[in-house]
Amino acid sequence: MITIKSASEIESMRRGGRILASVLASLSAVLKPGMTTLEMDEMAAQQIKAAGATAAFMGHEGFPKSVCVSVNDEVVHGIPGKRMLREGDLVGLDLGITLDGLVTDGAVTVPLGNVDKKAQRLLKITQEALLLGVDRARAGNRIGDISAAIERHLRSANLGIIKELAGHGVGYDLWEDPHIPNLGSPGTGATLKPGMTIAIEPMASLGQPAIQVLSDGWTIVTKDHSLAAQFEHTVLITERGSAEILTQTG
Repeated sequence: MITIKSASEIESMRRGGRILASVLASLSAVLKPGMTTLEMDEMAAQQIKAAGATAAFMGHEGFPKSVCVSVNDEVVHGIPGKRMLREGDLVGLDLGITLDGLVTDGAVTVPLGNVDKKAQRLLKITQEALLLGVDRARAGNRIGDISAAIERHLRSANLGIIKELAGHGVGYDLWEDPHIPNLGSPGTGATLKPGMTIAIEPMASLGQPAIQVLSDGWTIVTKDHSLAAQFEHTVLITERGSAEILTQTG
């Protein structure tokens, strides 16, 4: 069931989204070779606690950490641990914040030092696809309008579009209706209405889009081990005009 949030609930999600954006920005700024993915998680947990929020991922369906840290061919849901980050890595940081019982969800993929032009292009195009999807998130449009905008941009760059993974509604729970694929046809799917809060999250690879789950039961990687990227915002469908991005500072 697609839910509509009240004015007070939306305000809580705004505050939670600003905390989320601040934590992601802080983690992105301190990334350096030699750090472990577990250190990233520990930093995130400290900052979330200090802000008076909780980590939505911790314990969700058994996930054991506060933030997903996915490196290179890991698309999403990487479990922080002893892995040491290296120069040239692409580091995906995916975070959920719960504040006042309401959830926001966001992600970035960050280059660690110097990365090659293909990797830079992957990041640029995937982030642009997110913003194009957000632009189509307007009252009266349909889910397929968002999906089609994302697909069109990723295909124009010949990136692999990971069809098994998608955006989703968010707020009362981490994963709510509607399902928001990263490929689709304009004018299809549920109609967007004011008060809906959705997480839009393009995921793409430099190679083939096929994926597999590792033995930890969480980490999803590209089958051909090509580099992958994910960018995500939680947005509010407004009464008129563009969606409001909740997971950004300011």
